[in-house]
Amino acid sequence: MDLNLLLPRTLTLASVAAIGVHLAAPAVEQLRPVSTLSSPSTIGLIKQSEGLRTRAYQDSGGVWTIGYGHTTTARPGQAITAAQAERLLRKDLQRFERVVEEAVVVPISEAQRSALVSFAFNVGEEAFKGSTLLKRLNAGDKAAAAREFQRWNKVDGRVVPGLSKRREREAELFKW
Repeated sequence: MDLNLLLPRTLTLASVAAIGVHLAAPAVEQLRPVSTLSSPSTIGLIKQSEGLRTRAYQDSGGVWTIGYGHTTTARPGQAITAAQAERLLRKDLQRFERVVEEAVVVPISEAQRSALVSFAFNVGEEAFKGSTLLKRLNAGDKAAAAREFQRWNKVDGRVVPGLSKRREREAELFKW
């Protein structure tokens, strides 16, 4: 029987060991898909921060948005179901997980990865890749990187309370 069919796709060596399964290194490598499923902490953080909106709206920056912060295909007058919003979120997260995976060159914890995916999801790929947060992280200064989250709490130069709270949650998660 193929053990890979029985195990969730997000297992890591640590989680396999934690449940008492001991696999040889080649089998563990087979458990690491190219596109991983988002951790519950990533999904929860984004859902909490974005909220579910089944009708398209313009966010504080004027960007058309729907579901849990989906912008790529959102348009005026659009309506979706909660199930459609969930599918859009999962598809969007696959993209931003790849962005984080490709941009971060230092080892990070799963919590730090979740915080970075949430951050990149919110600010966008190019802003994330060009951020001082990422530069400091890749330079090995995780404490300085954590302090950078709070700098990203403005729209058009104005502090947005919801963004401040989101950045606090991301920074706190990043410290783990």
